[in-house]
Amino acid sequence: MTTPTQRTLAHAREIGFLAQVVERWNPHARVRIDLFGVIDIVAVHDGCGIVGIQACAGGSHSTRRAKAQASDELKRWLSAGGRFELWSWAKRGARGKRKMWTLRREELVLVGGEVVSKL
Repeated sequence: MTTPTQRTLAHAREIGFLAQVVERWNPHARVRIDLFGVIDIVAVHDGCGIVGIQACAGGSHSTRRAKAQASDELKRWLSAGGRFELWSWAKRGARGKRKMWTLRREELVLVGGEVVSKL
């Protein structure tokens, strides 16, 4: 079984991003530590610039969005010109059919000093 981070890294590379995992494991506290508290992967693409990506399971998408929106570090990342996207993965499909991993991408932007979803 693959993790959301592994699926995100593979998909980002598939669509042309140069991508690298930047979260790290703290074995003493037994926790993963994200870059600036919210970024799992940093990706670079000619048409997109530098993108910080938070990868998660579909069921925790809204929780991760709320955490990102409350992050002062993310506000600084965005004000410095970085982009941020939340990528969540869930198995979806028609009833009785094979379920496939489906990606939901949401970009968050800085508007008036607040982090909001880009519509």
